[in-house]
Amino acid sequence: MKTLLVVLMLMLGLAAGTLPSATQQPASLPLPPYGPIVPFHPPEVMVKKLANGLTLWLAPRAGFPKVSFAVAVRGGMSADPKELPGLSYLLLDTIDQGTKVRSARQVADAFQAAGGDLYGNPLADSDLLTVSVLASKIRPALLVLADVLQNASFPDSQVALAKRNEEDALAAREADPSFLASRTLAKAIFGNHPYSVIAQTQASILRATPSEVREQYEREFRPGAAVLVAVGDFDPIRFTKTAQELLGSWHGTGTTTLPAVKPPPNQSDHTVFLISRPGSVQTVFMLGSRCPTERDRDFEAAEIANAVYGGMYGSLLFKEIREAKGYSYSPRSRLNLRREAGVLETTLSVRNPVTGASLADVLRLLDRIASSAPSSQQLFRAKRFLAGTRAIRYQRQAAVAQKLASLWINGSPPDEIGQENKKLQQVTASEVEAAGARYFSARYQTIVAVGDEKVMRQQLAPLGIPLKSAP
Repeated sequence: MKTLLVVLMLMLGLAAGTLPSATQQPASLPLPPYGPIVPFHPPEVMVKKLANGLTLWLAPRAGFPKVSFAVAVRGGMSADPKELPGLSYLLLDTIDQGTKVRSARQVADAFQAAGGDLYGNPLADSDLLTVSVLASKIRPALLVLADVLQNASFPDSQVALAKRNEEDALAAREADPSFLASRTLAKAIFGNHPYSVIAQTQASILRATPSEVREQYEREFRPGAAVLVAVGDFDPIRFTKTAQELLGSWHGTGTTTLPAVKPPPNQSDHTVFLISRPGSVQTVFMLGSRCPTERDRDFEAAEIANAVYGGMYGSLLFKEIREAKGYSYSPRSRLNLRREAGVLETTLSVRNPVTGASLADVLRLLDRIASSAPSSQQLFRAKRFLAGTRAIRYQRQAAVAQKLASLWINGSPPDEIGQENKKLQQVTASEVEAAGARYFSARYQTIVAVGDEKVMRQQLAPLGIPLKSAP
C-alpha cells in the first residue's frame, strides 16, 4: 500500500509539472538578521590588601555554587636564573608535592575533598596557581592553599621524579615541529632578553637541584608580590576574614626584590630561519612581528586587524590559504602577549610542493592588512567575533579569575575586564588600517620554517628573503 501511494504521488507531481528538474537548485532562503551583541557583564571586583602586602581581588558571583581561585606572583620564566632557563616549570610541578606539615598525597587529597585540583602554569611574567572548589569548601581549600604558598618543602625525591617526567615531556615537545618553530622564533625576536625563553632545556632540567628550586620559590613567593583572586559564590566580608586568618602571617623568606623586566628592543630581522627535518613531507611555518601590549592604545585595533587577517573563521588566511588554495588545513594567527611586549604570530603547515607559494600568499595577505582598511562587513564580523568569544569564555569563573590575575600582573585595574567590549566597539576602520600598517607589514616578519632543508631552499629562494640555518 505504501509503495502504491508513493507511485501515485509521483504521477500526480509529473502531471502537475511541480517536480524539480535534475539541474534545478532549491531556492535559498534569506538568512535571519544578526541578533544584538550580548557583551560580558563583569562582576564588581572588591580590592583589599592585607597588612602583609597580599592583594585580594574579590568578585562575588552568586548562583553556581563554586569558587575559583587564582594566585599570581610576579616573576615567571623571565625571572628564572639565566643559567637555568625554564626553572619555573620545575617549581610549579613540585610546589604541591609536600609542605612542612603535609605530604604530597595529603595536599592532593585536601584539594580533591574541596572539589578541585591545584594547577600551576609558568608564564612569561608570573607564576600562576589555579584551583576551583565547591562554595561550601572555601575554608578548607584556603587552608591547604595557604600551606602551599607559605610552606612548600620541595622534597628531594619529588623534585627528582618531576625532573624525569620533564625530560620525557620536553623530548616529546621537541619532536613537534610547531614547538621547535616557537622556540626559535622567540630567540630570533627577543635575542638575549628574558622573553626569549619559552621552555626548559634538557641541560637546565639536568642541572637544576632541589635547593635551587627552593631558592627560586623564596625569591618569588612573597605576599607583597602576589595577588589572590576569588570569583564565585561567596561572601566577600567573610572571605576577607578567612584570608586574613590563614594568610595574614605570611611574610615569605626572600630578602631580595626581583628586578622588573625591561621592555625588549624592537628589532626586526626579515629572514627565514630554517630548521632541518630530513624527509619531512610538509613545511611548518611560523611568522612573527612585534605587536602592542594590552596597555597600548591601539591594542583593540590590532586585535580586530588580527581577526580579519587570521584570528577567526572566515578570516583572510582561512578563506584564501585553506578554502581557495587548499594549501593548509588550519592556518591561523594570534597576538601572543607578555607584559612588556607582544608578538603577532602566524602558523601554518603546508605540503612540500606548495611551500614557496604558501609563504608568498601569506606575505601578500599581511601586506593587504598593512595597506588597506577593512570593509564594513569585515569590521562588523570581527567585532562580533571578539565580543562573542569573550562573553562565552567568561562564563567560566576560572577564566574570569585568570584574566583578573593577568590584569594585576600587567598593572591594569580590575574594571578593565568590563571595558574590553566597549573599547572594541569604538574602534574605527581607519584605526584598524593604522594598526595594520604599524604591525602587519610583510617586511617586519621574522620567519621560521621547519621541514626538509633541500625542499625549503629550492621553494623559498625565488622569494628573495635571506635564508639562514636556525641557531
